[in-house]
Amino acid sequence: MSLGDLRVSEATEFDVVWRARSGGPDNLGATFFEPSTVDIAQGYAVLGYHSQPNNKRFSGRSVVAYDDLNGNIKAPVDYINLWNSLSFQIDQDGIGFIWLPKCPDGYKALGHVVTNSTQKPSPDKIRCVKAELTEQCEHYKWIWGAEGFNVYTTRPSNRGTQSMGVHLGSFVAQVGGVMSDIACLKNTKSDLSAMPTLDQLKPLIDAYAPWVFFHPDEKYRPATVEWFFENGGLLYKKGDEANPVTILPDGSNLPQGGSDDNAYWLDLPPDSDARDKLERGDLAKAKVYVHVKPMFGATFTDIVIWMYYPFNGPATVKFRIFNIKADHLGEHTGDWEHVTLRVNNFNGELQRIYLSEHSGGTWVDATDIEFQDRNKAAVYASKHGHAFYSKPGLVLDGSDGIGLRNDCEKADLYLDTGFFYTLLSAEYLGTAVVEPPWINYSRKWGPRAAIYIEDEFDKIMKRLPKFLRGPFKRVFYKLPIKILEEEGPTSIKTKSSWYGDEI
Repeated sequence: MSLGDLRVSEATEFDVVWRARSGGPDNLGATFFEPSTVDIAQGYAVLGYHSQPNNKRFSGRSVVAYDDLNGNIKAPVDYINLWNSLSFQIDQDGIGFIWLPKCPDGYKALGHVVTNSTQKPSPDKIRCVKAELTEQCEHYKWIWGAEGFNVYTTRPSNRGTQSMGVHLGSFVAQVGGVMSDIACLKNTKSDLSAMPTLDQLKPLIDAYAPWVFFHPDEKYRPATVEWFFENGGLLYKKGDEANPVTILPDGSNLPQGGSDDNAYWLDLPPDSDARDKLERGDLAKAKVYVHVKPMFGATFTDIVIWMYYPFNGPATVKFRIFNIKADHLGEHTGDWEHVTLRVNNFNGELQRIYLSEHSGGTWVDATDIEFQDRNKAAVYASKHGHAFYSKPGLVLDGSDGIGLRNDCEKADLYLDTGFFYTLLSAEYLGTAVVEPPWINYSRKWGPRAAIYIEDEFDKIMKRLPKFLRGPFKRVFYKLPIKILEEEGPTSIKTKSSWYGDEI
């Protein structure tokens, strides 16, 4: 793969150098790996060693660079021993030593070397990279630590479709609160040649697009945007609310561009039967909308699966042993949820999956995903709220048995998104994918409802035994109220993740 001035490949085979068996996430320790010379093609050099916590299945990867003898990469001039486990009373296999390369002037270290002896590593163990071919990186997830020493995964500080920093798979060490000076690679020429072509996208989507399982009691199901428009969805304009406009199937009569200035919004029709029909959606004809974008300097492809619901149902509050169904709390017209498939462009393998959850979300490694039909992730949509999770069961937004219920079950109610989808946008392909007009409608997909959280709170209080009303009042406003806002979402193209990273 070309990063402009540097050719790179990826090592996926590793040799264990040192393992700590305690500390870190779940107190299970961490393992430190050297990219295997057997797996590295001739002429390529290691840029950093790999580490991961022992509470996760192995999913190692490490970017290696080709030494074309033009001076883009050089051996370190020395090493600094940042830390060793000699004096630490920890459960470990051998003794671990963490080294920071000292690079020639004008060069940057992109990772550490790990050994199991006091002897300094050979200069051939790692390479430094010319500074102008690198970019600032930051520490990300904690891997392991012991008494003032910590190691973290790294990622580019600037991330998005236009950002060219490359995720390497290496780690960074922190000693006494001071982070090592570690950089990331950069795609200096913004070379997108590793991104899938239009013809390659279909087999990728077919292979990895998830099965979305809905709760058997889900009343508010997904539909297509076109179905919503054709069956009575209306456009309202501020100051002219008495004259809503019927929307064309492709949304071509919707206001285009601009900002979310509250001048326009979409809503359900006033007729109760038509309104009820739209609220329930149409799973039988539903499909998802796919947005494809480059990430990490085009070394990864993000395939974003967008699902549209005409209506988001009311929440259920859990308070100790009581489950209290709200009348309208959490209801709003229009609901966009998404799953992002992060595909490695070195080998075409699914690396991670992002699951949107109300106003946030979670990354899940592919090794921790349940799969259906070989490569298709099983994703669970919560009842009424439609947040996505990787496992069935109850997820509580709250703590100590108090919060908002997210109930997921594996039922016969599901959608194979790889079979029912439309390729919505792939801007890196130029004009090859034509976006529908509705995607550039930037206002709300639902009105601000005339529902007050205080009124809903009073209704819930009346349903509780008197001795529980005081405790419930003390915790209610600590709940994630943002989830309960009765307001339609903005356009998916205005989301920060459209051009940026998820989190």
